[in-house]
Amino acid sequence: MMIWTVVLPDLAATVRLARALAPLARARDVIALMGDLGSGKTAFARAFINARLGPTEAPSPTFNLVLTYEPEDETAPTIWHFDLYRLEEPEEALELGLEDAFAEGLSLIEWPERLRGLLPARALRLTFSHAEPGRRVAIAAAGDWADRLAPLAKTELWT
Repeated sequence: MMIWTVVLPDLAATVRLARALAPLARARDVIALMGDLGSGKTAFARAFINARLGPTEAPSPTFNLVLTYEPEDETAPTIWHFDLYRLEEPEEALELGLEDAFAEGLSLIEWPERLRGLLPARALRLTFSHAEPGRRVAIAAAGDWADRLAPLAKTELWT
């Protein structure tokens, strides 16, 4: 597993990170977004969705628990955006279509800790934290995610 830390001094830096990661994501990928309330998870998810689909209204799925986004390109995967903050039991996520998302879609999951053992080992894990000024994100990449991210580690984005 490879781990990188990226400083995000402002929202624009969060958007740049999402735009850098979005084209690297594929069908069946799971991106776990961890961190405290207000740490940047939803801002990252919105920017990621917009980077994949173009300008799209991407509200937080806090009350719905999951929102899906169909790309115009039929060969591209459906994006499943989960916000599991209100999830009480991991099994409830199965009722939301979690297995379908993991099998065919591209999943962004806020509060993945609520899944306990259901989060795939292959998931890219982004842990957001408050750091003055702005935020910091630790990126933990297993499997082929490490290979996909290696070229980015050599850019100014990672400094």
